[in-house]
Amino acid sequence: MVILPKPITFEWDKGNSDKNWIKHKIADKECEEPFFDQQKKIIEDVRHSENEQRFLLFGQTKLSRLVVIVFTIRHNRVRVISARNINKKEKTIYEKAS
Repeated sequence: MVILPKPITFEWDKGNSDKNWIKHKIADKECEEPFFDQQKKIIEDVRHSENEQRFLLFGQTKLSRLVVIVFTIRHNRVRVISARNINKKEKTIYEKAS
C-alpha cells in the first residue's frame, strides 16, 4: 500500500517541469489532478525502482482524461517523472479500482 504525504505537495523544477506537455500534451497542473481522484489506483513500479522507489498512478483529471502518472516521493513531496494517456490494459486496472 502506498502512503502519499499529507498534505500532498509537488516538486517541479527544470528537470521535470513542462516535459510532459512537450511529449504528451499534459500540463504540470493536470499531472497533479489524478492524485486527488477518489478512484485512483497506485501500484509500485518494481521494474523501475532500482535507484529509488517509483509508483504508477492510474487516475482521472478534472476533465475526465484518464492518465498514467509515474512518480516518486522525495523529501515528502511528490515528484512526477512522466505522464501520458492511459492504454486499454491500464484502463482495466483503473476500472477495477472503481
